[in-house]
Amino acid sequence: MRAYRFSLSAILLLSALTAPAAAQQPAYTKAGALTCRTSASIGLIVGSRQGLQCVFRPDSGGPEDHYVGTIGRVGLDVGITAGGVLGWAVLAKVRGLPRGALAGTYVGASGDIALGIGAGANVLVGGSHRSVALQPVSVEGQVGVNLALGVARLTLRHGR
Repeated sequence: MRAYRFSLSAILLLSALTAPAAAQQPAYTKAGALTCRTSASIGLIVGSRQGLQCVFRPDSGGPEDHYVGTIGRVGLDVGITAGGVLGWAVLAKVRGLPRGALAGTYVGASGDIALGIGAGANVLVGGSHRSVALQPVSVEGQVGVNLALGVARLTLRHGR
């Protein structure tokens, strides 16, 4: 019951922190979806780092675009995960993103909880001139024992 209350509190805090930031963002258009497979991770109390293999699927029906990268967290992060999947709606200031357009650095709020199977949320803004938002909130599925709440930094490089 204590873990449930904590996870609910963490999700509410994350929502409260990200709502004002989302309200200040200029108008974005949904460009597609980004799905990333994460590597295993060990939380080091003040942070963690995971490797990523990602695929962007544009809403326009164009070809998939592949990326590699890392996601790191600074804040409370304790536990071990076997990896998992992250998924974001990709919003952009322009229509029709060119290949490689998601490459860059993104920052934002992050929270995860897992006891066996877990879930998390990451709200990130960045890319070239902060022109791409990975919003509204990513959904993360992972397996392990982990508790994380803090600031995330995602770095993507265009692959293949």
